[in-house]
Amino acid sequence: MKETLLKTEKLSKSFSNGGVMQHVLKNIDLQLYKGDFTVIMGASGAGKSTLLYALSGMDTPTLGTITFGDKMISELSQDSLAVFRRDHCGFIFQQIYLIDTMSVLDNILAAGLLVNNDKKALATKARELFSAVDIPEETIHKFPTQISGGEAQRAGIVRALINSPEILFADEPTGALNSKSGLDVLDTLTKFNEQGQSIVMVTHDMRSARRANRILYLKDGIIMGECDLGKYTPNDNKRHEKLADFLTEMGW
Repeated sequence: MKETLLKTEKLSKSFSNGGVMQHVLKNIDLQLYKGDFTVIMGASGAGKSTLLYALSGMDTPTLGTITFGDKMISELSQDSLAVFRRDHCGFIFQQIYLIDTMSVLDNILAAGLLVNNDKKALATKARELFSAVDIPEETIHKFPTQISGGEAQRAGIVRALINSPEILFADEPTGALNSKSGLDVLDTLTKFNEQGQSIVMVTHDMRSARRANRILYLKDGIIMGECDLGKYTPNDNKRHEKLADFLTEMGW
């Protein structure tokens, strides 16, 4: 039996656009499980990023509840949500938000020092993570503008993991990368998931989606279906066909 990490009940999100209410998420009941690599797919405007931001506490729902462990995060204040995100979540975005005036290493230490003031221990952990994502020592002392986009995104993964988050949220993490850099990022995420890291990722990309064991398909703010792909193995044609058939059924 899988352990529930996060769940929603009747999760809804609406916006007012020119006086007209737009219902982006509609009564979503969802459970996310510890150790899963969950991907959220759907057409543009389906509500994928809105759902991701709501699940992670970056946005608050209009109606419904979000529970993380025994904590109902949908009822937390903005300050308490900031603490929740700091202590429990890691984030990777399509745009790589590293601070250009700080070295790559110092970017990671700045994030880690929000939780742990032992700079020496943090530096040791950061170097272990850099090694795990194949970023060499000489690169971590450079500024973000001096490294490639793929290296910067892998550094972003290190930053997301430095505080040992229980769940890692990724919004189109390969969207701004070339094919080779994108593959490196996917390999990195897969490796950490195989070590037990829970991941929730939004993507339009089938290559990225194949890394997940669970696919959720969102349409007009509703989860229309899900697909269980099981454990990822490279070059699995049946896995590709199963995902393609599911997406075709969903009208993707």
